[in-house]
Amino acid sequence: MIQARRVLAVLVLTVLGCSRTAPPRDSITLATTTSTQDSGLLDVLIPLFQKETGIEVKVVAVGSGQALQLGRRGDADVLITHAPADEAAFEREGYSLLRVPVMANDFVLVGPPADPARIRGRSSIIDTFGELARRQAPFVSRADDSGTHQKEKVIWAACKVQPVGDWYVRAGSGMAQALGMADQKRAYILTDRATYLAQRSHLDLVILSEGDPLLQNPYHVIIIHPEKFPRTRVRSARRFVEFLTSPNTQKVIAEFGIDRHGEPLFFPNPEPK
Repeated sequence: MIQARRVLAVLVLTVLGCSRTAPPRDSITLATTTSTQDSGLLDVLIPLFQKETGIEVKVVAVGSGQALQLGRRGDADVLITHAPADEAAFEREGYSLLRVPVMANDFVLVGPPADPARIRGRSSIIDTFGELARRQAPFVSRADDSGTHQKEKVIWAACKVQPVGDWYVRAGSGMAQALGMADQKRAYILTDRATYLAQRSHLDLVILSEGDPLLQNPYHVIIIHPEKFPRTRVRSARRFVEFLTSPNTQKVIAEFGIDRHGEPLFFPNPEPK
């Protein structure tokens, strides 16, 4: 019995000693739009950040609308989103301690190479959407309150169309899954360029409309305000923002995708939108 107690005492002291010499690593929760995950960008950036700082990052990849809702519930420390109007509302409501631009790309309309709706080459995305509705061409919507879905709704509103009917398919999923559905259905779909390029080898979809200024797609990083949620890991979140906006990381973002796709998937640090 005495021997057993001694062994137990040694084990307790060992555990206590380990807890003093090896405290739990700091961590943050990042709620981010699916395009940063589906494009593979986070697979490059997160390990670099963790190596540089020792801070672990738990990634929750959802649509921008859902990421902002996670922020409103205090279920994240930092966000990366691409829904400027919703982000502005988030700021007005007092949930944002800091919001800065980190990168940008653009949206493109993709569809089957045969282009049955004959919209290829149209310069106006509003005219293009109007023609898709007129022809009731199969169209897949993410329908998930993401930044892409928000942009799609802006375009439908601009061409004064309420998309309804069998031709309009609501995916309710992330970008990669929605692209797969559009591919299966030989349908048109609005997508961010990065996710499309990352998934292109698996798809029989081509870019049919691009370049309209309305299709610009800025991304921002947001720190949740500690006045709303005192448990927000502000110090570590600030280090994450500093890392993303540093010259070295901006260079990584600028070069990401060139080796595999022949062009960058994102452009670094644009002016705020």
